[in-house]
Amino acid sequence: MIRTTFSRLAAALLVAAAPAAMAQDKVLNLYSARHYQTDEALYAEFTRQTGIRINRIEAGDEALLERLRNEGRNSPADVLLLVDAARLWKAQIEGLFQPVKSATLEARVPATLRGKDDGQGSEWFGVSVRARVIVYDKAGVDPALVQTYQDLARPELKGKVCTRSGAHPYMLSLIGAMSEHLGAAQAEQWAGGVVANFARKPRGGDTDQIRAVASGECGVALTNTYYLARLMNSTKPQDQEVVARVGMVWPNQKTWGTHVNVSGAGVARNAPNRDHAVRFIEFLVSDAGQRHFVDGNFEWPVVKSVKADKPELAALGQFKADPLPVASIGRAQVGASKIIDRVGWR
Repeated sequence: MIRTTFSRLAAALLVAAAPAAMAQDKVLNLYSARHYQTDEALYAEFTRQTGIRINRIEAGDEALLERLRNEGRNSPADVLLLVDAARLWKAQIEGLFQPVKSATLEARVPATLRGKDDGQGSEWFGVSVRARVIVYDKAGVDPALVQTYQDLARPELKGKVCTRSGAHPYMLSLIGAMSEHLGAAQAEQWAGGVVANFARKPRGGDTDQIRAVASGECGVALTNTYYLARLMNSTKPQDQEVVARVGMVWPNQKTWGTHVNVSGAGVARNAPNRDHAVRFIEFLVSDAGQRHFVDGNFEWPVVKSVKADKPELAALGQFKADPLPVASIGRAQVGASKIIDRVGWR
């Protein structure tokens, strides 16, 4: 379901007004798949610094892509902000972004954390980083058994593995990365081994997987780091109990490194307020914008000079990140989708 942060009257005017008319107002129309309340402070700070008011529509990644397709040239969207490489790649190849010339973005966002399709002239920029890690039951699983993603297919873990649906973008991106590293055939063999080790049919989100490990329903699970950090930050006794019962592993530290993904943003193809859109994305990768991602949602910055010094992140420790370009992970989602269908990772 889509929810808006502006009034019904403003929403009606936004849809009815011509793009040229909207461009006269100091406004930015943001389509965002980020659903984190802590982002409110991020947007408020941008408005405070620039005087540009943000009209925001929030929905799931696919719902936003469908909305943009339907709106076509009449779309009021200025910026599309998505939370996974697979969805960013999809928007890119469909030409839903436009090219951007920005010395700031070129300098601050590493080439491995952005996507550019020279044929379509459609590009996006990573604005925050999250890592996908393994959590395990301290009481029932030896962490030596789960040092790599490949280990999740070990026979010793029969009936112990829990994940969310393989069709979820977070999982598609991981499976896509495994395909890039291992080749499609070996990645499918691995995925089949993981499915054979399921403790239950995939369900729920990452926090559900962590709680299931803590309860003993699962022995190991996959999660994005910020879900674990949120539980670590919680003052609720039940959350602290969950944290005490689970351990965490940075996978593949002796090989290619831990899989990372991004939230990313691009200027919408038909943005009526293009200059404001570029300015907004530049703000997201400014020191102030990057600190909001760290402090508000326990994500890592894309800008190397910005420190991720939250206590919860420090407690997770340092890690080697997979240097595989995030854009290539997005491209690999097509093959990943076929793999999950064939092995039954649903």
